[in-house]
Amino acid sequence: MKQAAFIGAGNMGGALIQAACRAVGPEQVVLFDRDSCRASALAEQLGCTAAADSAAAAVSARFLFLCVKPQILAEVLAELCPVLDRCHRAGEEKVLVSIAAGVRLETLRSWLSGLDWEAPLLRVMPNTCAAIGQGMLALAAPPDTPEPYWAGVEAILSQSGRVERIDERFMDQFTAVAGCGPAYIYQLIEALADGGVLVGLPRRQAQVYAAQTVLGAAAMVLESGQHPGALKDAVCSPGGSTIAGVAALERGGFRSAVIQAVEAAYHQNIALGNS
Repeated sequence: MKQAAFIGAGNMGGALIQAACRAVGPEQVVLFDRDSCRASALAEQLGCTAAADSAAAAVSARFLFLCVKPQILAEVLAELCPVLDRCHRAGEEKVLVSIAAGVRLETLRSWLSGLDWEAPLLRVMPNTCAAIGQGMLALAAPPDTPEPYWAGVEAILSQSGRVERIDERFMDQFTAVAGCGPAYIYQLIEALADGGVLVGLPRRQAQVYAAQTVLGAAAMVLESGQHPGALKDAVCSPGGSTIAGVAALERGGFRSAVIQAVEAAYHQNIALGNS
């Protein structure tokens, strides 16, 4: 039996599949996507296996990663219930791992009502940077979840970036910051590069300089342990060009806009979970 099956190979699912292949080897990974061409192409690229359908994927592995949109997850779980039941009665344990934003463990459990036993169930929220091993992922599960289930998921995701166990009540907040955050950062990099072009830099160099600057600044926060505000102050000389730029950002409502983006994403996560 393989270690991991992924049902859904879109942007986020694909990122996790790539990380899993690095962590446990492509021979231990199977994937299924309703777009068979996408599934076959990704499997061929990574050297893993593409399953004919979701049932075949579920049968073939112990940890089942559910990487479909929240709107169709109930349908997918209903399709899987008979397969899960057969495997359970044959003594083959399956551990379900959902990446659906906003869908709580309690809701997921209700969608498994076709089972008269409780399948192990965890939630993980990744971001797309997991594809290159630089993701930020949160892992949540019921308090009584045995350690081997936690550790098994962490092993499969070990090459995806930083994985942190959190209380599920913080999952929507985490998603608004880390799950959605790359999109905000890409906009920042694009805007920095546009500014560079405006003042005369060639486009290619401006983009590289902006991206490397964001990468270095993030590393400074993580490695120094200092507050971002203190690190910002260290760059701002009295009467200098940096503080002039910071003042322009303040006039434009930069920090307020970012805070509002996180808040909007948080409320949308809740709405997705209630739909």
